[in-house]
Amino acid sequence: MPDSFPPELILRNVARFDSLRGSADAYVDSRLPNCHRKKFNIVGLGVTENESNPDLRPNIALPAQGFNVGMLECETGEGTAPHSHETEEFFMPLIGPWRIFWLDGETERHIDLAPFDSVMWPVGCFRWFRYMGEGKGRLLTIIGGPAGKVTYLPGHEENAAKTGLVRRADGTIEVAAA
Repeated sequence: MPDSFPPELILRNVARFDSLRGSADAYVDSRLPNCHRKKFNIVGLGVTENESNPDLRPNIALPAQGFNVGMLECETGEGTAPHSHETEEFFMPLIGPWRIFWLDGETERHIDLAPFDSVMWPVGCFRWFRYMGEGKGRLLTIIGGPAGKVTYLPGHEENAAKTGLVRRADGTIEVAAA
């Protein structure tokens, strides 16, 4: 006999786009040039560095085991600083074209992705991206877990501290006024 899944249980696990909570101060690089973006944690493990911000709690409260689904929203030319994770990461543009960069040893490379193209990043690969379209672009992210905190290239954390975002030893950030 199958378990019962009444509508009220299922409806608690619906995240409506118009009601998503998110924040522009999710990561230590969020205030650096070309790194402005809004992070929406939709479901799963926390992968942001600003764990004290209630707007970055998952929009769906049902615990997910071993992954995070999120979305980033950026204006033209914005994205992230070069970073790597201790787990895999998947990108799929939902709105607009995105340029995705990575380091191949010391060589910077890139690919362009259109909506619904996808790319999967191996553990430890430094990658970053920029929205290349008009208006606001949206990028779906899926990160394996436990995600751990990101690693940035040298100098990024020091530059971020000048903007009021300071990374603590545990990988979380302290937010000061910009």
